[in-house]
Amino acid sequence: MDVEQQTTLAPGQFERIAKALADPRRFAMLSSIGQACDECANQALCRDFPVSKATISHHLKELATAGLVEQVREGQYVNYRLRADVVEAYAAELVRRVARPG
Repeated sequence: MDVEQQTTLAPGQFERIAKALADPRRFAMLSSIGQACDECANQALCRDFPVSKATISHHLKELATAGLVEQVREGQYVNYRLRADVVEAYAAELVRRVARPG
């Protein structure tokens, strides 16, 4: 019988994720990455968000540092993949922290 392993957030990761998601553009970028079939190309993000490449890079670094996305390199191209397990662990921890007991 396969037992699915649940992702546990690292110490301080809940706060890093909350901070990363507090920026509306970063949240929108995470949403775009999540809606991509498997991976989202860095070039697509640069095309879809009207900000400098440096700004895109900064936002992606913050999302990666929080553990919400992972970078997948294919030659000279970089794609990003949503870490759905981390998003689910964050959502569960958020509910645990704010839900009324009982």
